[in-house]
Amino acid sequence: MPRPVGNSALAAFGTTIFAEMSALALQHDAINLGQGFPDTDGPAPVLRAAVEAIESGRNQYPPGAGVPELLDAIAAHQQRFYGIGLDPRSQVLVTAGATEAIAATVLALCRPGDEVVTFEPYYDSYAATIALAGAVRRTSVLRFPDFAVDGASLRAAFSARTRMVLLNTPHNPTGKVFTRTELDLICSLAREFDAWVVTDEVYEHLVFDGAPHLPVATLPGMLDRTLTISSGGKTFSTTGWKVGWVAGPADAVAAVRAVKQFLTFVASGPFQPAIAVGLGLGDEVYAGFAASLQAKRDLLVGGLREAGLQVSVPGGTYFVVADAAPLGATDALSFCRELPARAGVVGVPVSVFHDDAEAARTLVRFAFCKRDDVLHEAVRRLSTLRRG
Repeated sequence: MPRPVGNSALAAFGTTIFAEMSALALQHDAINLGQGFPDTDGPAPVLRAAVEAIESGRNQYPPGAGVPELLDAIAAHQQRFYGIGLDPRSQVLVTAGATEAIAATVLALCRPGDEVVTFEPYYDSYAATIALAGAVRRTSVLRFPDFAVDGASLRAAFSARTRMVLLNTPHNPTGKVFTRTELDLICSLAREFDAWVVTDEVYEHLVFDGAPHLPVATLPGMLDRTLTISSGGKTFSTTGWKVGWVAGPADAVAAVRAVKQFLTFVASGPFQPAIAVGLGLGDEVYAGFAASLQAKRDLLVGGLREAGLQVSVPGGTYFVVADAAPLGATDALSFCRELPARAGVVGVPVSVFHDDAEAARTLVRFAFCKRDDVLHEAVRRLSTLRRG
């Protein structure tokens, strides 16, 4: 018999929940609030810059580290918003979205048997990437409704084998923004156990209620042990362009670059100069991004509450988590599979982002990065759940 095909490290992961839920959305003509992508285009200057890059012939391989104007723009962005000084030529690397940045960083820094501390629920690529590296996932659970860090649980996740903390703030899927006190605890443990902190900050400009975004690299003693990952997709509503980056100490960025060259080599040539334009937009544009998403958050939170769900109000991102138990749900996966037929709306069970699925047994994630008319219609449809 032929040998089994596929990588055994990925055997437990299967097909993503997003593919299943998107298929159900099509089958039932449902509003898809499952996947986190906007249904409107980004700022006109950014879009025009991409067209100009294509028309001017920038359609071949870009430089391996990224086009110079984007490297410069990322360094300028970090200095402008956070006071972080970077050498754009040695401390910044452009990637095919933040997902590749995460994968290349984990593969670069982790060896088989190393342990990676992360929080659950976690963005689904984290677990798969850790498995591909042969590393061991150690988690601390964030629990509904406030998703606060449990200090005892977090400390228990660290050991002498801890190589990395993989942190996402603002956090997908919960919408949580980690507090300064929580970040200080994470950083103190990273220093104690001599671990890298890799921060996924793709929602850095989508923080609500006037709260600041706190990059880990700005905290005491963390600049030299932190790799910061972000992208232009979420900020500029260009998720399909796949322009991300990783920034940090030069030796660590070089290690990530050594892996990245054998993944995509390079990507997103004409979109890189366009994202550089976006990073240079005025403060009022960035404030407008957050204000618009905050209004959409409030619209959907109100609708979910009217439908009878208990809601955790997110401090950032595209997402809100609700507990469907008040509607009789005993299992979020079954509830989400039935929801498109029952109400014409798609959500995602939070349990798929957990090792401890029981901690999210009846929790559902909804995306609010949609047009207002779409959200109003989703709210109208969800209101039938209470009547039903």
